[in-house]
Amino acid sequence: MRLKTSLLKEPKHRELVSCVGWTSADELYSCSDDHQILRWNLQSNDTSVLVHLQEHIYPLDLHWPPRSLSGRKQAAADSFALTSTDGKLHLVSRSGRVEKSVEAHRGAVLAGRWNHDGTALITAGEDGQLKIWSKSGMLRSTLAQQGTPVYSVAWAPDSGRVLYTSGRQLVIKPLQPSAKVLQWRAHDGVILKVDWSAVNDLILSGGEDCKYKVWDSYGRMLFSSSAHDYPITSVAWAPDGELFAMGSFHTLRLCDKTGVRNVLNDAVDVLEFRDRVIKASLAHGHLVVTTSLQCYVYSAKNWNTPLIFDLKEGTVSLIVQAERHFLLVDGAELFVYSYEGRLVSSPKSPGLRMDILSSQSISLSNDSIAIRDTSDERVVFLFEAQTGKAIGDGKPLTHKIEVVFVALDQCGSSSDRRIALIDKNRDLYLTSVRKLGRAHSMHKIGSMVDTMAWNDSANILCGIQDSRFTVWYYPSVVFVDKDLLPKTIFSRDSSEFSRPPQMVSYEGSQVTVRRVDGSLVRSAVSPYPSLLHEYTSSGRWEDALRICRFAKDQTLWSCLAGLAMANRELSTAEVAYAAIGEIDKVQYINFIRDLPSRDSCVAHMLLFSGHVQEAEATLLQANLIYHAIQIHITLYNWDRALELAVKHKTHVDTVLAHRQKFLQDFGKQETNKRFLQYSEGVEVDWEKIQAKIEMEFAMEREKAASSSVRSSVSVRR
Repeated sequence: MRLKTSLLKEPKHRELVSCVGWTSADELYSCSDDHQILRWNLQSNDTSVLVHLQEHIYPLDLHWPPRSLSGRKQAAADSFALTSTDGKLHLVSRSGRVEKSVEAHRGAVLAGRWNHDGTALITAGEDGQLKIWSKSGMLRSTLAQQGTPVYSVAWAPDSGRVLYTSGRQLVIKPLQPSAKVLQWRAHDGVILKVDWSAVNDLILSGGEDCKYKVWDSYGRMLFSSSAHDYPITSVAWAPDGELFAMGSFHTLRLCDKTGVRNVLNDAVDVLEFRDRVIKASLAHGHLVVTTSLQCYVYSAKNWNTPLIFDLKEGTVSLIVQAERHFLLVDGAELFVYSYEGRLVSSPKSPGLRMDILSSQSISLSNDSIAIRDTSDERVVFLFEAQTGKAIGDGKPLTHKIEVVFVALDQCGSSSDRRIALIDKNRDLYLTSVRKLGRAHSMHKIGSMVDTMAWNDSANILCGIQDSRFTVWYYPSVVFVDKDLLPKTIFSRDSSEFSRPPQMVSYEGSQVTVRRVDGSLVRSAVSPYPSLLHEYTSSGRWEDALRICRFAKDQTLWSCLAGLAMANRELSTAEVAYAAIGEIDKVQYINFIRDLPSRDSCVAHMLLFSGHVQEAEATLLQANLIYHAIQIHITLYNWDRALELAVKHKTHVDTVLAHRQKFLQDFGKQETNKRFLQYSEGVEVDWEKIQAKIEMEFAMEREKAASSSVRSSVSVRR
């Protein structure tokens, strides 16, 4: 897929062409370091020299005023704006005469743009200033000033705001002094070029990170390209807002407004096959096509040379793709292949009818496969994707009623893999795929859910819940802090999707939904939660805090609190919980940070997440008997606290003392026979109890100081 381009045998310019500007679909002006401005007529293919500039003028930007005004055509503009390296702004007439030159900036004038009604001009300079000029070249105001060069600038559709670059950030500044300025980090390198469509209100940006991106006017990313070989030096919208062009070294691409590559004149690549095509699937940068005999695997980077292998039966009924491999249901068997065509595994289960599986009854991730049983729909089989063997002890996941939809999350390690289930009552549950010796703990996270989809780059779940479009920004928070779940959910009206819709995909910040009439509807989701997941998964906690402070969103802070606790990043968790007003949890985190040993820290973090048995086991294994007893005292599990004290022959008096104080506070008498039995032969002395506790803490601190294992816990003081 290429643009049709033509190159003159003899170039008209002798030096580098620095800028071009259209006056109509058939007339183009170009400037070059050879100090010439040329006029090009595409109908007659004539080229003429408009003017030869003075030798010290090196043009950088050229822009004609708009040709339309208030919905009617106006006469062609009399002059255009030209900026140059000598810090001047030039107004040049159509005949080539320089009408006016003004000292605009200290250093080069990097960009100059007319507003959409042609009444004002803005310039951006190497000196970091933005200046607004009248149509006649009179300075009106200095809109902004910063310490870095402004490489590009663009007007908003209403001409009431200005978009400009500031290093790696984009800034939208209203002309009204009291209005709020919108600023966000847009690229990982210096941003070189921006454009803002007056038709679709979308923003384009390209930078030294070799990517081009599409944004809405609120700074939410709609599309990001993959990294190219060289920086993106130019981007521009087509007048109708449907297409845009991007340029880089030796590269020119035409794209539609969603960022997907397009070609000129609606040309397409026709993929021809020897046999009848049965199934096709496009996801994760690969197109998988099956015919009656063979399977073709195309890479989105190369459509010319597919990988081809023979099929066993040639009756493929389902294709499911993941990032690293894909799954084929061929006849009565299931096969997992890599994108290089290598057979990875072939899971099997007695009585499972593979030929009636659908996309809702089977799910694939990089390491796991989930298949709902075809005979008992309460049962979900879990397999290792690499070996095809059953996960763990081989026992399937069994729900209390029939399951209608299964979906595995796509990111993270295999030990943290989660599976989402929608049952016959349309309740949404989340559980762990690998239970690690524990029974499957099912957590209900939604009700009246019709459809769902996991994000492809972060473990974020979206769905239609009770006629509302809902996004669970961090559904796994139920395994860390159940109280945070409602605070990490975004919901809005879903009437645009009609009923009943079907989630097709959730890629990046775009959700694709198929309506009941078969049409596809795309909806944007905030990119901040995905960025938050990216930062936390790579250990960039300072960046995670920065994005939460920038967004000022309680939902993001709640997600960060859960993510930090899941990763035992207590300092970040403390800040996040404080931001959402969870003061009691902030105090408990400070208590954990002050504990003397690694084992006690781990145990109390498990206790924080509600895993009492795991916390107790951790403490007993580390011979921290008092801590194990104390957690049950704190939770008022008096019988278990006494049981541990008697079993280990220590701190029986501590348990009895706390029990007595508890009863006294509530004005009650002891009725528990076991406590009555031990209280007769045990003396309660608070001073001795306190001394014994302090001695145990001192011994624990001494042990921790002599051990290096504490450094493995992410607890920053």
